[in-house]
Amino acid sequence: MSGLIGRKIGMTSIFDENGKNIPCTVIEAGPCVVTQVRTEEVDGYSALQLGFDDKAEKRANKAEMGHFKKAGASGSGGVRCLRAQPHLPACHLHGRIGLV
Repeated sequence: MSGLIGRKIGMTSIFDENGKNIPCTVIEAGPCVVTQVRTEEVDGYSALQLGFDDKAEKRANKAEMGHFKKAGASGSGGVRCLRAQPHLPACHLHGRIGLV
């Protein structure tokens, strides 16, 4: 799985060994909760649906709340589907993915 789900915090800059200023984006990434596991048999491809950043219940519609309740997660503001790579270990519903 390749991808990053997060929220932009701001900008900063770093200097390389030659003293050149390099602008950098600061991102808060993870932990992400697995809200759905898509499989070859059912969906035709392997992927994980990840949720990031809790959303207030009053901001989510009934369909979203049912989906998150089934996944055992609170409402997630950012939900994205990332394709799974065959060489990575399998993830399970309700799992949390963080940065290493």
